[in-house]
Amino acid sequence: MMDKHLKKYIELIPKAELHVHIEGTFEPELIFEIAQRNNVSLKYNSVEELRKAYEFNNLQEFLDIYYGAAKVLLYERDFYDLTMAYLRKAHADNIIHTEIFFDPQTHTGRGISFDTVINGITNALKDAKTELGISSKLIMCFLRHLSEQSAIETLEQVLPHKDKIIAIGLDSSENGNPPSKFFNVFNRVREEGFFVVCHAGEEGPAEYVWEAIDLLEAERIDHGVSSVDDPDLMDELRDREIPLTVCPLSNLKLKVVENLKDVPVKIFLEKDILVTLNSDDPSYFGGYINDNFLQTAEALDLSRKDIYTLAKNSFLASFITENERNFFMEKLQKFENSFI
Repeated sequence: MMDKHLKKYIELIPKAELHVHIEGTFEPELIFEIAQRNNVSLKYNSVEELRKAYEFNNLQEFLDIYYGAAKVLLYERDFYDLTMAYLRKAHADNIIHTEIFFDPQTHTGRGISFDTVINGITNALKDAKTELGISSKLIMCFLRHLSEQSAIETLEQVLPHKDKIIAIGLDSSENGNPPSKFFNVFNRVREEGFFVVCHAGEEGPAEYVWEAIDLLEAERIDHGVSSVDDPDLMDELRDREIPLTVCPLSNLKLKVVENLKDVPVKIFLEKDILVTLNSDDPSYFGGYINDNFLQTAEALDLSRKDIYTLAKNSFLASFITENERNFFMEKLQKFENSFI
């Protein structure tokens, strides 16, 4: 049983979340509410039946449900409501900065305009800044199971909205879709001035992480847990200070690991790798960020110092200005000094 003092510390410590898919925060209750509002039929008869469907065995089975739920999102209001629902949960978990992924191809492929998607999301981000005090950035991801040409076409849709997007990444089905498949489009991404992130080393091998950092020049790796299989890669991540956005409950739910004790967070900390904890797709994986912190801390016997380091890393790994980083670090240190 976790010490009550440490539990409270985890719940209250200021933190950033750097790996969360807005479509993956879609709770069954909101799915049904928006489906009814938009007169979209679902294959499930109730919230309870949909929630039971969340028992999947791998990444692909999860993605099938994930993309099915997204079809109810049709209007700016829908994307606004989805985003605001996550931000309220983030606020409750003492997230003070978040960098949110969205997958436009999931929606443009259904005939929803890019403008509808991004306007709904960014309007919620603005309101959450005012109402909740949460700082945020937006990261657009290409779907790697689609072609590079589709990614290139999506990038063209992004360019009129450059001021709203801080980085571009790569997500969806990893196996058989290596980062090298998207070499050309990411050359253009960098030329346009975006930061680069990349899902790699989740279900895929350590070689995919190498491709992400060497070919795509990713500045942050999402997941990256298979990096532990390659000592040279571990050294490279440490020396180049390339952060990893690890998602423990996701890894457990998708059977990347058999037990939370197998998630290599402690190993990354011991190797001085800039590791962070995140929720990934929390409505599907059984927990938001504090759930990930609490369950991982218990499984790996993390100390208060470890928790502080993980929170500190979340700000060090963020795509924020030095002034913003200093502000957040001061808040973190003030909390540490005052917590008894």
